[in-house]
Amino acid sequence: MVRPPFSENRSMTILNNAKAGGYAVPGMCCYNIESIIATVKAAEAARSPAMVLLFPWAIEYAGDSLVKAAADAAHSASVPVSLHLDHCQTPELVRRAADIPDGFDSIMCDMSHYEKEENLKLTAELAQYCHERDIAAEAEPGRIEGGEDGVAETADLEGVLTSPDEAELFVNTGIDMLAPAFGNVHGEYGPRGIQLEYDRLQAINERVGERVRLVLHGADPFDETIFRKCMAGGVTKININKGMNNHYADVQEQMRGKPLTSVIEAGTLAMQKAIENYMHMLGSAGKA
Repeated sequence: MVRPPFSENRSMTILNNAKAGGYAVPGMCCYNIESIIATVKAAEAARSPAMVLLFPWAIEYAGDSLVKAAADAAHSASVPVSLHLDHCQTPELVRRAADIPDGFDSIMCDMSHYEKEENLKLTAELAQYCHERDIAAEAEPGRIEGGEDGVAETADLEGVLTSPDEAELFVNTGIDMLAPAFGNVHGEYGPRGIQLEYDRLQAINERVGERVRLVLHGADPFDETIFRKCMAGGVTKININKGMNNHYADVQEQMRGKPLTSVIEAGTLAMQKAIENYMHMLGSAGKA
């Protein structure tokens, strides 16, 4: 399906509607066709908008094939579903991904492993490259601590929290989505537990929230109370990884030795039900 002009960008339309409606949309981190199908089926069942998220690993592993399959599934849905590339960490791969015809609706130009000035410079260049192809751009000011499956290892880099001033600098690069670091962590939270700085998030939202959509990373262990606090701070896109994919792994373990098709179908259904639950928690169910 042909990518629409930027004024009708699928990802931004979904997130702008979420901001106007006071809810958030789940961004589901997908590694295979089962999770992609589960996301689309959940969205259709719950009548919810959704975003399918792939990592650069998908391109490194399968070339354009998984991207094209995901785009076809997302863009053929009966409700709004967009395709997003998360944590794309090299300029070369951002450009390669943006050049896939009618593929991604949005790309996270994640240059957070560079020093701030280089991060800003590259982010501005890559946001422009994406916009020229009617693709929305996300960036990460500061650095969200930790690593994630399918993302280049950054766990050894120190987390750097985002300030409102820094958020302003990144918005000025021309991005459309901003993923602030306010105590959220990729992967496991460890012994210290969840310690989010909601005042920091609110200050960032007050400074830039009318110009960009705010994105929450590191949300896997969060409950509805935490989600609601983040949404009150302006978050409209919430990325979910293990909260979906662990259900597939559990089914594979429980059904070991069963016919492969039955394992795939049961795993897809388990993920779908988990996604639908997120849609109800985030308030997006019934909004499509």
